[in-house]
Amino acid sequence: MGVKGDFAVVVGKKEVVAAVLPMPEHWLPMSNLDLLLPPVDVGVFFCYKKTPQHDNLFTFASMSGVLKKSLAQVLVSYYPFAGEVVQNTVGEPELLCNNRGIDFVEAFADVELCDLDLYNPDESVEGKLVPQKKHGVLCVQVTEFKCGGLVVGCTFDHRVADAYSTNMFLVSWAETARSTPLSLRPSFRRSLLNPRRPGFYSSSLDDLYIPISTLPPPPEPQHSDDHLISRIYHIAADQLIGLQSLASASGTHKTKLEAFCAFLWKLVAAGVIGKGQFCKIGIVVDGRIRLSEGELDDKKKLFTSYFGNVLSIPYGEKPVRVLTSQSLSSTADSVHEFLESAVTKGHFLDLIDWVEARRPEPLLARIYAGGEDGPDGPALVVSSGQRFPVSKVDFGWGKPVFGSYHFPWGGEAGYVMPMPSPLGNGDWVVYMHMMKGQVELIQREAGDVFRPLTFEYLNGN
Repeated sequence: MGVKGDFAVVVGKKEVVAAVLPMPEHWLPMSNLDLLLPPVDVGVFFCYKKTPQHDNLFTFASMSGVLKKSLAQVLVSYYPFAGEVVQNTVGEPELLCNNRGIDFVEAFADVELCDLDLYNPDESVEGKLVPQKKHGVLCVQVTEFKCGGLVVGCTFDHRVADAYSTNMFLVSWAETARSTPLSLRPSFRRSLLNPRRPGFYSSSLDDLYIPISTLPPPPEPQHSDDHLISRIYHIAADQLIGLQSLASASGTHKTKLEAFCAFLWKLVAAGVIGKGQFCKIGIVVDGRIRLSEGELDDKKKLFTSYFGNVLSIPYGEKPVRVLTSQSLSSTADSVHEFLESAVTKGHFLDLIDWVEARRPEPLLARIYAGGEDGPDGPALVVSSGQRFPVSKVDFGWGKPVFGSYHFPWGGEAGYVMPMPSPLGNGDWVVYMHMMKGQVELIQREAGDVFRPLTFEYLNGN
């Protein structure tokens, strides 16, 4: 399974990388959809093997130099990442685009890359390979391994960028490093997400989002060995096809993501002791394609390149006894049903107006909050990472052998992100941040589906 997480990481040079061209300081407001995000940071990392042909071409110093130089260049286009988030006069977050720059750290890990325990990122990645952001919007750490391998880790402020935006940036950074023209230039046109005048929205949004001021006090901490942990698995393509077939048995075609979510929902429910409780699952939906529906081509392109948060988190809630007794296809029907209400242009236009009517009140997706009488059962959020561009994050010394998001957010709800396997064979890689008891249950009941990720798997063995 790889070494334990007790290897040493020695931090070396620290510097701040700013955009190579000066730019006038200015304010960039958050959109109404940005304002739905709490102040949490998200990590992402990429592992690169050193191959024989690199020996004379790339040293750690030269590769770090390429990363810094191209970062300074790409920040000209992605200037919000070089700024800071500050509060405005009404207490809302706002972006100060001042080219403060990005903290850039070089480090050395006293371990071979192939011995890294990717299955257990709490020990091997957290606090070692993905940096803790202390200033600004984004920070970067590049870590050299004993074998000459490399890990590039980044941490960014989720209020500024969603995964789609960060993926755009990562691909652009790699293209810049290879002296390739940017395949997509970011748009920061906040007017794309302006509220309507007059605004209107469906009252059903009150079931999805909630003002933070109305939340009940947090429950007293429970003395329990159960706590949130992170794990990374891989799921074989044929297992996904099998789940999809079972989930579509009712006659309604289901996507692999819908089938996966239904399977996970039932698994988590099976671990609930009080069967009268409810179990929730939310799925992150990207609104770019939905908002561009019916628009002219030029405006559609702007949505495609829009940088920021364009997300909604619809969720389903069912009694545990129902979830544990019904078929996978019935559960998948429920997933399909609650997703249908959110994958529309109208839903996102309503959501923008709903936030506008409540500003400057801080808001939160309801799935992250307990019920009125406190926690009412487990909740998890699934964020599809199928667009995660692992193979495109090539800085000039080859494609990553592995890449993953790393998001131990510390809330009560679990977080799961399935991503395409770097092997390109239809398998999935699944990052999971859930309660220890839930993870143990999933491994016990579905160990044939969720396989611990190892370098042996990544090497095709």
